[in-house]
Amino acid sequence: MWKLIIAYHTALAGLIIANALWLRRRAARPAVPTSFPSLTIIIPARNEVANLQRLLPTLLAQTYPSFDVLVYDDASEDGTSDVVRRLGDSRVRLLRGKGPPPGWVGKVHALAEASAHARGELVAFLDADAELLRPNALERLVARFTALPGEAALSGLTHMVGGGALLVSAIPFSFLINLPLPLVPRLRLPMFSAMNGQFWMVARATYERLRPHHQHPDEVLEDLVIGRYLMRHGVIVWMEDLQDDLAVHMYGSLAEAWRGLRKNVYLAMGGTPLMVAPLLAVYLLCFFAPLLNSPWFLLSLFALKGLTDRVARQPLGVTLLAPLTFVLLALLAVDSAVSHWTGTARWKGRRIVRGA
Repeated sequence: MWKLIIAYHTALAGLIIANALWLRRRAARPAVPTSFPSLTIIIPARNEVANLQRLLPTLLAQTYPSFDVLVYDDASEDGTSDVVRRLGDSRVRLLRGKGPPPGWVGKVHALAEASAHARGELVAFLDADAELLRPNALERLVARFTALPGEAALSGLTHMVGGGALLVSAIPFSFLINLPLPLVPRLRLPMFSAMNGQFWMVARATYERLRPHHQHPDEVLEDLVIGRYLMRHGVIVWMEDLQDDLAVHMYGSLAEAWRGLRKNVYLAMGGTPLMVAPLLAVYLLCFFAPLLNSPWFLLSLFALKGLTDRVARQPLGVTLLAPLTFVLLALLAVDSAVSHWTGTARWKGRRIVRGA
């Protein structure tokens, strides 16, 4: 068994290195647009005063010549709408909703509603806690999208900053050990397709043809499901390294990160006891049981986490605390499962209910 675990760790290291090299090669392409199609940026916002005060100025500072911004206020209980109104910029439009109807998740409903008001030839979906890092970020992102072959969508790895890094750093770790990026456009298999809902861009004609948010109204992990849905319909989702252009301030603290990820982990592992239990057992077997046989396996944990942390530009201190991250993930998986079983999973004042 130990030989199989060693082989598994070796394969993971190889996959991480292959993904890192592929991301670096893709990022090295010239990011200069050959055309400037009109672009609508859609931002779902529920109680996002602080985040919008950071994000919107970076959008309005963009040098891209033809874009507008749609902020969908999802029944906020703070001054989210006031932040938009105070801007007084015609490029930013405000839509206000009353919350999702039965059978819809709030974010998915907000994006579905706002997309009906998009004007651009391209549509980009951007989380409110994001930040554009340079004035030509939109130009660079559009350049990457328009250079993609065939019918495609662009998403990728953003620079994840803020509190709760011990848990947040597990997101790129999971991404890099589960998805063979160089093979995704070649195999075109939905099971190997993914998307980062923090940012993705697609042609509006493609979006209106497939209406992905309308097809998956009750999905908490809508980005994962929509990525696979697009691939099934011939749209390749290209995951690239977007860290030079986009940062995301996900959480303010470890406690907030725990609450935010608790709603996702159980669903990401399959969303049923029959799927989650075996996956958790495999996780414990591959990342904890080897330490009982030899402490040298600890070096493997540091190496695997260290590789993904370097790709994701996480602080060195996060890597040095890698064993704590692996422990927290196991505990979070259990807590996430219990919260869904008991109906106590919540986010932004709403109970998380997946209808199907």
